[in-house]
Amino acid sequence: MQCPYCGAENQLRVVDTTHDSDDGIRRRRECKACSRRFSTYERVLRATPMLIKSNGDREAFDREKLIRGIQISCAKRPIPAADINSLVEEIETHLQHIGQDEVSSRVVGDMVIEGLKRLDPIAYIRYAIVYLGLDNLTSVRDMLDSLLGDQQSHTNAKGSGAASGAADTGKRSAPTAAGSDSEPPPDSSS
Repeated sequence: MQCPYCGAENQLRVVDTTHDSDDGIRRRRECKACSRRFSTYERVLRATPMLIKSNGDREAFDREKLIRGIQISCAKRPIPAADINSLVEEIETHLQHIGQDEVSSRVVGDMVIEGLKRLDPIAYIRYAIVYLGLDNLTSVRDMLDSLLGDQQSHTNAKGSGAASGAADTGKRSAPTAAGSDSEPPPDSSS
C-alpha cells in the first residue's frame, strides 16, 4: 500500500482497527516516512449477480450508483442517510441471496420503489415518475390516487379503534379524501 501524502510504498503501520455493522473494517494508518495519518476502509466484496437492463445490456451491480439515484429522489426530504444506506444494504443482500448469475434490473427498481414508499411518499413519487416512465399528468395522477388510497386504507386500519371512540362522543371525524377542504395544501417548498 502507498502513502497518499508522500507516496512511500510499504512504509505504513496500522495504528487502530475498528469493525462496523456492515462487516467493514476501518483502519487508522500512519506512514513511517512522513509521519502523516489517514484512514482506510475495507469491506468484504460479496458476489452480486449481473443486472439485465430493459434493452438487453448487462451491467454489474453498482452500489454507489444506486445510492446516488436514491439520493436524487430524496433531495431536500427529511430522510436520514442511514435509512438510504439501509435500503441499499437490504437490496444488495437480497441480490446476493438470490443465487443467480443474472437478474433483471427490474428487481432492483421494484425494491427501490417499495423501500421509498415506506420511507417517504414524495421521494417515492419522484423515483416512480422516472422509473415507471410516467410521461403525462394523467398517469402521475393515477399513481398519486393509488398512493393516497393506500395511505387512506392504512390510516383506516390503524385508526379503527379511534373512529369508534369518536362515534361514542357524538363527534364526526373530518373527511380525509384528497382535495377535501379540511386538509392543508401540500408543502410546495419541496
